Amino acid sequence: MFKKNIFAIIVILGLAGYTFYDLQLKEDKKSAEAEKTAQQQETSSEASSETQEPEQGTAEPSGETGVNEGDIAPDFTMNTLDGKEVKLSDYKGKKVVLNLWASWCPPCKAEMPHMQKYYEKNKDKMNVEILAVNLTTMEKDQSNIQTFVDDYGLTFPIPLDETGDIGVTYQAFSIPTTYMIDTTGVIQKKIVGPMNEEFLSDMVTRLK
Repeated sequence: MFKKNIFAIIVILGLAGYTFYDLQLKEDKKSAEAEKTAQQQETSSEASSETQEPEQGTAEPSGETGVNEGDIAPDFTMNTLDGKEVKLSDYKGKKVVLNLWASWCPPCKAEMPHMQKYYEKNKDKMNVEILAVNLTTMEKDQSNIQTFVDDYGLTFPIPLDETGDIGVTYQAFSIPTTYMIDTTGVIQKKIVGPMNEEFLSDMVTRLK
């Protein structure tokens, strides 16, 4: 009888222990699932924040003249490759893609066909002008500029930075460097490196 009682007590304790273990296991599982859900929600929120498209014309005007986003683009007057005078401020009211390049620059060579294709399709309907400023003081032979333009069939204006001042002002330390300027003359974006047609189109579309 005593052994049976002991056995019964052991069985009861065992069942009680199993019940407690089972309840604890379920509780732990619930906690783990809740933590996993919270992590997924946090990750989803971060991903949504990272992939959110920037608003059109997000740079707030600073009222200052400079080359940072939100600044008024510094004005300049230059002669183009075909002998015409261009002044940046004359393009106020148009979207301006201000590109700084040199004929020997491999990324510039990769970028130019995309810029020309975009220009042919959109120069009128998108109210946009491309000013491709050649950093002339960085050219070994100025005849290379015309050869480059002919080879790529470029039809947008090619201002010549014959003093090197514009390259310095616009901090073209790595080329190509491009500034997206809105219709009010404010810099909305600076891009360092080559652009393709799709990227260029997206950037211009964002300009007001």
